[in-house]
Amino acid sequence: MAESDARLVTESSSQLVAARVGRQDERRAGLLVLCLLSLVIGVGTGVGAVALRGLIGFIHNFSYNGTLSFIYDANILEGPSRFGGFLLLSPIIGGVIVVFLVQRYAPEAKGHGVPEVMDSIYYGGGNIRWQVAVIKSLASALSIGTGASVGREGPIIQIGASLGSAFSQLLGLTTWQKVTLLSAGAGAGIAATFNTPLGGVLFALEILLPEVSNRTFLPVVIATGAATLIGRILIGPNPAFSVPAVAFPLAQTFNLEEAVAFILLGVLCGVAAWAFIRLLVIMEDGFPKLPGGPYAQNIVGMAAIGVTMVVLTHVFGHSYIDGVGYGTIQFRPCWTAR
Repeated sequence: MAESDARLVTESSSQLVAARVGRQDERRAGLLVLCLLSLVIGVGTGVGAVALRGLIGFIHNFSYNGTLSFIYDANILEGPSRFGGFLLLSPIIGGVIVVFLVQRYAPEAKGHGVPEVMDSIYYGGGNIRWQVAVIKSLASALSIGTGASVGREGPIIQIGASLGSAFSQLLGLTTWQKVTLLSAGAGAGIAATFNTPLGGVLFALEILLPEVSNRTFLPVVIATGAATLIGRILIGPNPAFSVPAVAFPLAQTFNLEEAVAFILLGVLCGVAAWAFIRLLVIMEDGFPKLPGGPYAQNIVGMAAIGVTMVVLTHVFGHSYIDGVGYGTIQFRPCWTAR
């Protein structure tokens, strides 16, 4: 009995010493230093967001048009690809390369981006490897540029978050400061991509930060502001989407029929969102069960996307589903926009 008590005391003492050593290894930066670090992360994330857009444009132009150029307006529908029916090979080739990069170098880069960042905050102590930023950039650019129907939002969030986390790990900051800089990087990514500093701040505050106070709010604001400035300098001040001027009728003319129409629209959108999420879950659970491993599973999925792109091009004159999808939202074909 005495031996077991002594062993328990020894183990408790060892754990206490280890905890103290861990706390000593962590550095607690002041608010001013944290804000300066957020400024650096915001600038880095802004540059990263611009680089990601350029890389997506380069890969898209090469795989869709056979040209070498970084100039790409995702808000414009370009019409048929010069490769015709061979376009279906583009997402397949891109998908195979993406699987290789992710499996070989950074398995954490797999997925949408936002859930992985949230997992690192609540279960990983705010730790994300720096390799995730590099592999996520390459994999996302390849996936989007070759035609996979995904957006820039999730990738740039994870890229900015990994930059903030890696930087804070390098300096040995405390867990809450790592989470703060991680969230600042994620918000900066949203701000630089969409030219929406307020949107980036709100995203970080509502989705990522477990605590909202001066010590977390100020770094996020500084990072998103710096990223927005970098984006406006390198890309331009235009908003992500061009909204046409619409003359709305006076409030007195709003009638019951219009109110019912808006209610029905909301219900339909809610049902569509529910159906999309359920289908996404079914696909995510079903594809890993297909035989042949990740490469075969990816080829099946990307082949379905490629065939859909070719069919839509033959029927409607454009693939519509490829890449970020902003051209479909804007619905401005290149022959009318020019």
